[in-house]
Amino acid sequence: MHNSDREEEMEINSKDVSLRELRDRLAEFARVRGWEQYHSPRNLLLALVGEVGELSEIFQWKGEVERGLPNWSADDKEHLEEELSDVLLYLVQLADVCGLDLGQAALTKILKNAQKYPVNDVSPTASSTYN
Repeated sequence: MHNSDREEEMEINSKDVSLRELRDRLAEFARVRGWEQYHSPRNLLLALVGEVGELSEIFQWKGEVERGLPNWSADDKEHLEEELSDVLLYLVQLADVCGLDLGQAALTKILKNAQKYPVNDVSPTASSTYN
């Protein structure tokens, strides 16, 4: 498959993209560019932190924002999508380089949180946290 064919294949839109598919596409993206040598856990973590900082800057001076971002411009929403995507992609890469199944780990964490915070113990006004 020619490089441009591969890049076009990566542009395919799908409603339900799995973490496994993202992981595989990211690994291929890095492999064909020779970037694997730079993708140590430390380097990926530092890149992730940098991207979280860029994501934070988007919200820094906006105050509270309504769900669905009804007052945001299309450009602002696109910028947010890009920064969220950067964070997700570095997180997926970091988990992969560490040999972890991020999807399974997330499901396991949801189950642990369900045990830690049973439905009967949650007040309707309590804010949700996942830690």
